[in-house]
Amino acid sequence: MDVGLTIPTRGPLATPESVQAFARRAEELGFAHLAVPDHLVVPRSIDSRYPYSASGEFPGAASGACFDQFSLLAYLAAINATARLLTSVTVIPHRGAVHTAKIVATIDVLSRGRMILGVGAGWMKEEFEALGAPPFEERGRVTDEYLQAFKSLWTEDNPRFDGKHVRFSNISFLPKPVQQPHPPIWVGGESPAALRRVVRYGDVWFPIGNNPRHPLDTVKRFAAGLEELGRVAEQNGRDPHSVGLAFFANWFDETKTLAAASGERLMLSGSAEQIAQDMAALAELGVRDLTLNFQRETLEQSLRSMQHFAEAIRPLADR
Repeated sequence: MDVGLTIPTRGPLATPESVQAFARRAEELGFAHLAVPDHLVVPRSIDSRYPYSASGEFPGAASGACFDQFSLLAYLAAINATARLLTSVTVIPHRGAVHTAKIVATIDVLSRGRMILGVGAGWMKEEFEALGAPPFEERGRVTDEYLQAFKSLWTEDNPRFDGKHVRFSNISFLPKPVQQPHPPIWVGGESPAALRRVVRYGDVWFPIGNNPRHPLDTVKRFAAGLEELGRVAEQNGRDPHSVGLAFFANWFDETKTLAAASGERLMLSGSAEQIAQDMAALAELGVRDLTLNFQRETLEQSLRSMQHFAEAIRPLADR
């Protein structure tokens, strides 16, 4: 199993010095990918419900500061020469389809084929409105259409597309991405709509485990989620085994034992042995990529957490 980590885009750790330190230490310790979230603006007042907290409150609402996702990934590509570069995730309707496809292709070429496009439809209506994005209520259909357009632009010599939300023809789209047929598309989300998007347009399912409405926070619950994904795949004429699996544990903290909503131990928390056992169980279910959050109160604490995982937990999981 490959393990990656999140890079700070907001808060006190979101500085050039800290970002460089995360990226360089990740390369030294052998972390496989660097994951960057997507917010362009943070509205001062947010009524939209955040999907990944029990209260529905967005933990980043207190600060309006945020780096642009793609700019930061390009910066990381120049600092870390080995890790894959993951958008975790891109809110697809935030940017125009052709523009996003060009950014992804450019980073893939400049990084020599390390780009991964994690995708989602978005949850914050106020941000959509601030950006002048397509209507929030149509975000699912917009996302699906843009994904189809991306593939046309990345793979066809004479790309054409005629949809409701994106249209193009008579264009040369070069350079093409290094990765063939295109950079991997990891589809985030845990809802029925997200599962349909995975099997129709995605290469990998990339859920977060602590969505209160669709919890995947224990090995047992994640296994049940995989069964549902398999049913959706078969209903849509796709072999379930052709869908890759990744997992994001944004709650990761090796110093605590956390409780899931069911009262059971939250997966990927507890002792080093328990975390390693969870990793082994996920690998047995087919998970090939795991994203963890090592961001702590200070940079020093964050780097120590990364090192502890690499030296004390990862070897147990690899036995």
